[in-house]
Amino acid sequence: MLESLPVKGRAAKTGYDREQFGQRWLDIDHNGCDTRNDILAGQLIGVEKQGTCKVMSGVLTDPYTGDLIAFQRGQGTSELVQIDHVVALSDAWQKGAQALTPDQRATFANDPLNLLAVDGHANAQKRDGDAATWLPANKAFRCEYVARQVAVKATYGLWVTQAEHDAIARVLTGCPDEPAPVSEYATVAPEPVRTEDAADAATPAPQPVPSETASAKPVPVAPAPAPSKPAPAKPAPAKPAPAKPAPPSNVFYQNCTAVRAAGAAPLYAGEPGYTRKLDRDGDGVACE
Repeated sequence: MLESLPVKGRAAKTGYDREQFGQRWLDIDHNGCDTRNDILAGQLIGVEKQGTCKVMSGVLTDPYTGDLIAFQRGQGTSELVQIDHVVALSDAWQKGAQALTPDQRATFANDPLNLLAVDGHANAQKRDGDAATWLPANKAFRCEYVARQVAVKATYGLWVTQAEHDAIARVLTGCPDEPAPVSEYATVAPEPVRTEDAADAATPAPQPVPSETASAKPVPVAPAPAPSKPAPAKPAPAKPAPAKPAPPSNVFYQNCTAVRAAGAAPLYAGEPGYTRKLDRDGDGVACE
């Protein structure tokens, strides 16, 4: 699978913004819980919840360091365990994600294939690095880590740099039978046509699949196909629910009742109207 990935230089970061990948933490599997809580519930042991979804506490065996971390939701403690994008959003943007539709990018950002609950300090050290610049300190996890990166990039039609390819290949030399995980929400992009297999006629450039909607709250769709024989596609998912209205930049809400009345709940850190007063547990999500 690694050898199927195109090897190219890193594109410019121009135009990158977190919002290019849609609303944070969608309910991608329609189980009533957002992706962040699903990942926490799936990786932590001894999980305690508030209600059906909200993970309040538990213990994480951190894949990046191998350490045990006690998770306790709240101000000053929630950030000890963070949800990392195995292939960072910025890295993806510079290696092909600009050609994906908004729906596809939102799926990428919420696909459990690309998400891990990890130590907050290790996540901060990684930032948007690829395998050429950062690998987990826990060497026992490196094979699985780079296999995930390869699977994510193959699924969403992204490329690798030469340095990144070589770094991944070095890790996989020690574990040639490491399985590639599979996404439940997107079909693996077809392998690019190699030069020796190309027809005499010029092959047209791949075009992203049109989005069914311009909604800010997309649902899973298959990634943009490359010019080759496509892999079997999964049934198309349901159309996304209407996006919540965007509030004006200077909006102020007296309380969460006002937020919900305006149809703006939940509010995420950085969004207009978000304040720590509304986010009582300090997890970056107000009026959940």
